[in-house]
Amino acid sequence: MKIQIIKEAIGRVGLGQIAKEGFGDMVKAVIDVEKGVMAIGGELHMDELELLLEKENSLHQNIWGVNLYPEKSGDDFVEFDSMVNLKPAFGNRTRGVDDIEIQKKIIEIISNLIK
Repeated sequence: MKIQIIKEAIGRVGLGQIAKEGFGDMVKAVIDVEKGVMAIGGELHMDELELLLEKENSLHQNIWGVNLYPEKSGDDFVEFDSMVNLKPAFGNRTRGVDDIEIQKKIIEIISNLIK
């Protein structure tokens, strides 16, 4: 799968196509909560993280991984689960996103980038 950096809004239909090409019903994504950009379409969140570090000069502590389910809505659309979220040095000791404010930023960015 080809990883794409998303800076402009894409539709759910396009996201659904990316899901079908990869995992079927899900797209892995990483979001830079400071820059408001997202990388999608990788087999691993880590590959997407590396691309944001390299191409967008993102900082590791600002990047969070999620899974997106294009056919679902509401709370079921975004799943906060990724190994890249394990950041004990930054206070996150789980694969989820423990800080509610960071979760809100992630949801806001996803809402802006996926229409």
